[in-house]
Amino acid sequence: MSESTIMPPSQDEPPIYQSEDAQAILQIAIARHTEDGDLTRSQLFEIADELGIAHNTLVEAEQQWALQQQETVALAEFDHYQQQRFQSHLVRFAIINSVLFILNWMAADTLSWALYIFVFWGAGLSLQAWQTYWPNEQQYRNRFETWRRREQIKRSFSRAMDWLLGT
Repeated sequence: MSESTIMPPSQDEPPIYQSEDAQAILQIAIARHTEDGDLTRSQLFEIADELGIAHNTLVEAEQQWALQQQETVALAEFDHYQQQRFQSHLVRFAIINSVLFILNWMAADTLSWALYIFVFWGAGLSLQAWQTYWPNEQQYRNRFETWRRREQIKRSFSRAMDWLLGT
């Protein structure tokens, strides 16, 4: 929190608020203004009029907010997809390596070649875990965009098939 929001305004100079501080103050004031904290769209436009915000500006801001909400939902779906994919690979890794260890032990009474598979596959799986849970921002964004395009193609194909089949 900045100093300007803590200190009371002096009469000589009006306080200057950073954008985030002003938004927070207005959010608190609007929440206090309404009983339950929720606003209708018409109330939002009334408040904007009182603040001197143009109708077009508010409509554009509302559209931008809706796009941000869609992006947030899509990012959450992508994160879920990546985590499920990693967990699936982890289960396969555990099952197949267990079988390979048993086969190697039964065939040679020692673990030899199965350890190499375990180590190299495990290294690859570790890299996947790193990319899933601690991603590089640019790589994450690229993978997200690729996933998003693939999902859009799937939805388009599904709609086309539904239309062709009449369902």
